[in-house]
Amino acid sequence: MNDELLSEVRDAALYLTINRPERRNAITPGVLQGLRDGILRANRDADIRAVVITGTGEQAFCAGADLQTGKSFAFDYAEPYLGMADLFRCTRQSTVPLIARVNGACMAGGMGLIAMCDLAIAGEGARFGLPEVKLGLFPAQVLSVLQHLVPRRTLTELCLCGEPLSAREALAAGLVNDVSDDLDGRLDLLLTRLLNNSPAAIRRGLYTLKHMETMSFEQSMAFTESQIGLFALTEDAREGQQAFREKRQPMWTGR
Repeated sequence: MNDELLSEVRDAALYLTINRPERRNAITPGVLQGLRDGILRANRDADIRAVVITGTGEQAFCAGADLQTGKSFAFDYAEPYLGMADLFRCTRQSTVPLIARVNGACMAGGMGLIAMCDLAIAGEGARFGLPEVKLGLFPAQVLSVLQHLVPRRTLTELCLCGEPLSAREALAAGLVNDVSDDLDGRLDLLLTRLLNNSPAAIRRGLYTLKHMETMSFEQSMAFTESQIGLFALTEDAREGQQAFREKRQPMWTGR
């Protein structure tokens, strides 16, 4: 990792923390690369069961691009793939659950970071917005991961008006799973609930969820008809059913 993106494993979770509080945890190429490297690492390490993405301090989760540099949108157009887009591609392939711990302002590109995650927990003081239109820009890449997450009219208002949502408004819109003054307490509860379940079922389940999202009904039915048989072939599936019959807690192998 690097000084801009901290990495720490706690129990079975990898914490990736944007460490630029003086710039409201704004995104840089180093932050994007660090997030991508961390997620790839988690998907290679069977001992890592979840990835938590957050920001340093209490003011901001991520304020989006660092506009103070004047270079945030100075891309090398000889390169067809951009850093943010590659991060979103990486998360699309992840079968390790990604959880956003939203500790403050979540704006512009920061909205992309929470939208690329599978789950999100926010503090009561968190704010969410797409203010790009106020700067003559538009949240183009972010829409690829955000457009199916919130209602269309909510998304359009966020994009065209640029005004933020409160944490409770974000919860009502389906942008986050929970809002609490006890952010870490709620995060720990979510992690406990997640980590109690079968690692094999979660990995293949996320694979299934992500692949069927853009399928038609008939395509998704054909796909899931094949997937359900594969779920049942895992060691975890056999152990889970046996534990149910024996009225005991399952002993997962993750296979």
